[in-house]
Amino acid sequence: MPVPLWKADRYLETGSTDAAYNLAFEQYVLENVTRGNVLILWQNDNTVVIGQNQNAAQEVNLPFVRENGIRVVRRLTGGGAVYHDLGNLNYSLIADRGGDRQLSDFGEAIVHALHDLGIDAQRSGRNDIVVQGRKIGGSAQRLYRDRILFHGTLIFDSDISMMSSALLVDREKFASKGAKSVRSRVGRASDFLPAGTTLASFWAAVRRSLVAETATAVALGEGELHEVAALRSSRYATWDWTWGSGPEYTYRNRKRFPGGTVEVRILAAHGRIEDIVFYGDFLSLVSLDPLCDALRGCQLEQSQLSKTLSCFDLSSFFGSVSLNEILEVMGM
Repeated sequence: MPVPLWKADRYLETGSTDAAYNLAFEQYVLENVTRGNVLILWQNDNTVVIGQNQNAAQEVNLPFVRENGIRVVRRLTGGGAVYHDLGNLNYSLIADRGGDRQLSDFGEAIVHALHDLGIDAQRSGRNDIVVQGRKIGGSAQRLYRDRILFHGTLIFDSDISMMSSALLVDREKFASKGAKSVRSRVGRASDFLPAGTTLASFWAAVRRSLVAETATAVALGEGELHEVAALRSSRYATWDWTWGSGPEYTYRNRKRFPGGTVEVRILAAHGRIEDIVFYGDFLSLVSLDPLCDALRGCQLEQSQLSKTLSCFDLSSFFGSVSLNEILEVMGM
């Protein structure tokens, strides 16, 4: 006898579009709502969300995200980097683990919700949802004691050009031990729905499909929300969690400037420089050793690198190559 489609008996919304807060909210519910089937629907505004085991520096086009005000946040689950904006709808399904229930059942529940909308979606590969060969969603999982979290995103009418640019990184610059994202053709659910369908109506339809008729809407109390905010501040909004917890990797880059060619090679771990060396035909007057010594241990973060480099007379090390050009070749 087939297992019935998964249905939630409790439904929550985060009331926020801040990715760090939403991920903290999700973790809090996973660890503290210990009974029943729970559904959370939520959105993030302009954010790259990287997997727990990924190297943030390898997944993010840092100059582009900085220029466009895109946040970068690390989640608690594995899988690849994704771009979120207000054209995405994110879901979190939480339930007891074990028994006849399999991870595939959660994926089937999401596909069924799309079928209810008339979208001929299918599960593909490890964790993708596709329509006519185009990926409109992905998912990841997390176990916590006797509970399981299955979460993911559905691309409704997200800005695909922003998505491509935010995640676009030259892979040949890196040799990393971290998991690498696999880029695939991306579609939007709105492309397969009647013209004029809004995200609000899409949200409502997904909720109707995933929530049991007898379910209750749940809101966290003031004290619980305070704990969510504290978790946001102590984990998801910190540099150490997003950038400092990545694997060891090597970064290489080479650029030609009016003042000469500059090549940099950086060995980094936990978001900090372990070793660095510069090569090139720039007109240096002295050895670069003191400058490289000062950079070792620095966070790979623009303001700290700029502060450290500004302590030196860069013209004696790099000739007419400017501070901004040095930061550029370092990927900042």
